[in-house]
Amino acid sequence: MTQKELIKKCKKGNRAAQEELYRTYSAVLFGICLKYSRNKTEAEDNLHDSFMTIFEKIHQFGAKGSFEGWLKRITVNTVLQKYRKKEPLSLVTEVPDEGDDPGSAEESGQEPSLSTLLKFVQELPEKYRITFNLYVLDGYSHKEISESLGTSEGTSKSNLARARAILRDRIKNTKINIA
Repeated sequence: MTQKELIKKCKKGNRAAQEELYRTYSAVLFGICLKYSRNKTEAEDNLHDSFMTIFEKIHQFGAKGSFEGWLKRITVNTVLQKYRKKEPLSLVTEVPDEGDDPGSAEESGQEPSLSTLLKFVQELPEKYRITFNLYVLDGYSHKEISESLGTSEGTSKSNLARARAILRDRIKNTKINIA
């Protein structure tokens, strides 16, 4: 079934088409959910909510632009909306203690793995994690981030700077295990 046919059938509420859409795009969208979530369980919840929104709003897709891009945008917006409802996104004043890990990535000459970096991003305070992901990974401007999160551009810039500082420290202070 072509993408056009799939979309058309999903617009009509065809369950088999919805299942195929899920199978086709769930891995990509789960990756987006994972980077905005604290853990795999939260990411799975976010993916579920995103697909519910996708199926609810699929009739709004007008075949202008990339369908996958539209799905990704719906997913990011669904996740952000969930966090906006939870609590206002504002500047975090305290950074959690990262622990005393004596090793150093710089000393070992090893780069942290992608899974380690993802873990570090997931462990960021929520406000920092969301701002970091939107700016660095998804290419949003500070103006777009501030509009999406209901904060000022200055708060967005400050949250990004603090997220980067935390990540830089975590990478610097991580003992790399060579397998």
